[in-house]
Amino acid sequence: MKKFLLTAALLSLGSASAQKTQLEFWTIALAPLFNDEMNRLVAQFEKENPNVELKWVDVPASAIEQKLLAAIAAGRPPAAVNLSSDMVVKMVDQGALEPLSLSAAQKKLYFASPLNTFTFDGKVMGLPWYWAPKVVAYNTEIFRRAGLDPNNPPRTIQTLIAAAKQIKDKTGLYGFMPNINNINMLFLFQEAGLPVLKNGKAVFNSPEHVKLLQTYVDLYQKGYIPEDTMRRGFVAATELYSAGKLGMLITGPQFILRVANDNKAIYDVTKVAPYPINIAGNVIHTPLMGFTVPKGVRDKALAQKLVLFLTNDANQLQFSKVTKTTFPSTVKASTDKFFKQGGQNAIDQGKLVSSTELKKAKDLTLVYPDASRLNKVFKDNIEAAMAGQKSAKQALDDIVKAWNASL
Repeated sequence: MKKFLLTAALLSLGSASAQKTQLEFWTIALAPLFNDEMNRLVAQFEKENPNVELKWVDVPASAIEQKLLAAIAAGRPPAAVNLSSDMVVKMVDQGALEPLSLSAAQKKLYFASPLNTFTFDGKVMGLPWYWAPKVVAYNTEIFRRAGLDPNNPPRTIQTLIAAAKQIKDKTGLYGFMPNINNINMLFLFQEAGLPVLKNGKAVFNSPEHVKLLQTYVDLYQKGYIPEDTMRRGFVAATELYSAGKLGMLITGPQFILRVANDNKAIYDVTKVAPYPINIAGNVIHTPLMGFTVPKGVRDKALAQKLVLFLTNDANQLQFSKVTKTTFPSTVKASTDKFFKQGGQNAIDQGKLVSSTELKKAKDLTLVYPDASRLNKVFKDNIEAAMAGQKSAKQALDDIVKAWNASL
C-alpha cells in the first residue's frame, strides 16, 4: 500500500511539473558577471507565478538578432528578449516583435523619452530597461608616460583627440578607440548638433558633416586609432584598455566593472571623467536596453507580464545596485539616493559622473523605413572612406543619394 501511495505521489509531482508553463527570456552579454541577479529574477518570478517554469538564456551581442529571427522562424521564440534600441528598430522593420498593450498607469512608470524610443507609429514595441551616459575611463599611468596631467583629463572632443595623439606619439600605445563602426557616425553627427534627417530626407552631407567625418578618416589613416576599430569597435576597445594598451576608453560606466574583473592592476590606475559634451549638440547619445516580446509567442499576456516584471521599479533599482553603474528608466527607481553616492574607486566615480550627465542623455537612434538595408549602405560607405577608397565627401554624398531614393 505504501509503495502504491509513493508511486501515486511521484506521478502526481511529475504531472504537476509537466503542467507548468515553460517560459524563456534572453539577455545580452550579462553572464557570468550578473548570474546571481538573473537567477534571483527567475526565482522571484516563479514564486509570484507558481505555474511557470522560467529559464534565463544569455546571448552574445553579435548573435542575438540572428538567433532571435531563427527562433521566430522555427516557431519557438522566447517569451521576452533583451534588445538595444537600434536592434529594436531593425526587428520592428522585419515584423519580428509584438506590440504591447499597456494601461496609462503602466506607461507612467517609465520616463517618457525612453518609452518613446520603443514606440513606433503609436505602438509600444518594448519596455525600456537600463541605460548609462558614456564616460571616459583613462589610465593614469599612460597619461603620466605621455606627459599628460592625470588630474586634468580632456574636457572637449578636440582636447581628447589631441591627448590621444600625444599618447600615441610619446608611448606607442593607442590613445583612444572612437565609436565610429557600424552606424555610430550618425550619433556623432547629432552630438555635434548636426542634423541627420530633415522633412523625411537625409541631409548629412553638408560641409560640416564632411569635416567631422574627415577628422576620423585622418586619425584612422595616420595610425592614431587601431586598425580593427571598424570591425570590432567597442568590444576591441574594452579588451585593449583592460590589457593596458589603450589610454582612454569611451564607455558606458557599467563596463568599468569588466575592467575590474579582467585586470585589477589596470582598474587600480583608472580614473573616470565626463564624456566631452559638444556645446552645439549638448546631448550624449545614450543607447537604451529594453525588453521586447517576439512575434509568435504562445501566451502574449504572460510574456507581457514577464516584461513588466523584469523592468519594474524594484527590479530596475536592484539591477542598478548590482551593476553599480547603470541607471533605471523608471521614474521612482531613479530617485533613489544610491545614485548620488560617490567614492574613490573607478566604479563609484563612473556612477557619480554618469548620474550628473543623465539630464543630457538621449537615445539618438532614428526610425526610418528599410533600416537594415540603409544602415548597411551607411556602414559600407563609411568604411570605404576610412580605407581611402572614397573621399569623405563622396562617401556621404553616395549614402545620402541612396537613402533619399528610399525615404
